Amino acid sequence: MAYERFTGDNAALLLIDHQVGTMSWVHSIPFDEMKRNALMLAKTARILKMPVVLTSSMEEYAQGALLSELETILPAEFAVRVKRVGIVNAMDDENFAAAVKATGRNKLIIAGVTNDVCTVFPALSLVSDGYEVQVIADAGGSPSTMGDDMALRRMEKGGVTLSSTNQVIAELAGSWSTPEGMEIVQHVVMPALQG
Repeated sequence: MAYERFTGDNAALLLIDHQVGTMSWVHSIPFDEMKRNALMLAKTARILKMPVVLTSSMEEYAQGALLSELETILPAEFAVRVKRVGIVNAMDDENFAAAVKATGRNKLIIAGVTNDVCTVFPALSLVSDGYEVQVIADAGGSPSTMGDDMALRRMEKGGVTLSSTNQVIAELAGSWSTPEGMEIVQHVVMPALQG
């Protein structure tokens, strides 16, 4: 099967539960690295004008609010984020499922917190629904390294492509010499490398 590159024109980004409380439960990756990577994805999507779906679960409880930086980077998407009421598999939430379908994209880039609960189930559901799915392993994490490893293995076995933040940003950009590519280097890649 020939591989078709994920681009800003054919892919959408799904960010699942990047909430201050939920992210504090992650110990498989440093908090600052996970946060930086998630925000790099959001900035890249904005530059490439990609559809983005944000979702959160039970913001008023221990999970807490979505990262405030996401509201700054993606204000429109933040305003219409899907607020789930404890539904584990985001694809079981009719509003989230409808928002994913409304992107009109068959290639989906997913990052979620936690990988072992909030990412694994929608990723597997979307693959079974016929979507091409890349999960960005280092823009999420799990409470334990073993839990994260088991989730990543399960997703890969289920047909999900595992990737990293830098890898997918390079794939989406395609060329650093385009106006968008240069903007990604200047505003996403270099600040992260220098950070």
